[in-house]
Amino acid sequence: MTRSRSLNHMPSPSGRRDRMTSPKATVDVVVLTMNDRPEPFERAMESLLAQRDVDLRVVIVGNGVQPDHVPAGVRTVVLPVNEGIPAGRNAGADALAGPDAGEFVFFLDNDAVLPATDTLARLIAVARRHLGAAYIQPRIADPGTGVTLRRWVPRLRAGTATRPGTITVMAEGVVLIRRADYEQAGGWPGHFFLFHEGVDLSWRLWDLGRTGHYAPDVVIHHPATNPARHAPFYRLVARNRVWLAYRRLPAPLIPVYLAVWTVVSIARIRSRANLAVWFRGLREGLKGGHGQRSPMSWATVARLTRAGRPPIV
Repeated sequence: MTRSRSLNHMPSPSGRRDRMTSPKATVDVVVLTMNDRPEPFERAMESLLAQRDVDLRVVIVGNGVQPDHVPAGVRTVVLPVNEGIPAGRNAGADALAGPDAGEFVFFLDNDAVLPATDTLARLIAVARRHLGAAYIQPRIADPGTGVTLRRWVPRLRAGTATRPGTITVMAEGVVLIRRADYEQAGGWPGHFFLFHEGVDLSWRLWDLGRTGHYAPDVVIHHPATNPARHAPFYRLVARNRVWLAYRRLPAPLIPVYLAVWTVVSIARIRSRANLAVWFRGLREGLKGGHGQRSPMSWATVARLTRAGRPPIV
């Protein structure tokens, strides 16, 4: 996992805790910033620090910047350059690792808002009821419309965003993960920079014998933006699909997975210019750079299939 380059150790809001005596869950919270969303970022932090019935340790990771608007008692990690979202998340989680590490790690986008002061406590209560789940995914909804985008529902059948249950992937921008599972899985694939890092981590967690759980009764607000607004969207989406397949799938499934996603992408991408960029990313991925190969077992393939999402779609 990516290690922090510069760490400003400020006192934790909750101080040192004794897990044997504290009735509250201990949660390490990682928030990234590039200082480009000052007002949403301040709202996100206010909603986070207002959470009750949890012990929080919060770190803000400046991805290539010195973070602005750091609340009192919140730690900071400064990365000299923008290393991407998954690497930034790893740096934040690493900064809070050690003997005082929280039972959970909560990753929160800097423009997401927890709408009630018990949101995080309710999410942890779900984790307490589903001990086999390594990660708990809340329902993400646009604050203005209340709409939950299809891509925020972590299953194939996304038509009903309010149906709870076992999930095999995650909407990684807002997710609660058990610290022990996160560390055993090795964290996020930092070199992905952006896109599909949640599938990689989810598959590794499932390969450890764990699961994921979707808790739609716990709602977190996030603006309904289009990921294609990012300039490298089509290139990174294609490249990272290849890397994901090479890293995590048994060899016979790699060509099947890539063929399925090529067909799906050609059908979905209407712009010929964007499709050309997508194919450049595909070629980039095929050239290598995916990192260590650690394919899931065939038993995990079977478990994912029984859970409703075979790892070829």
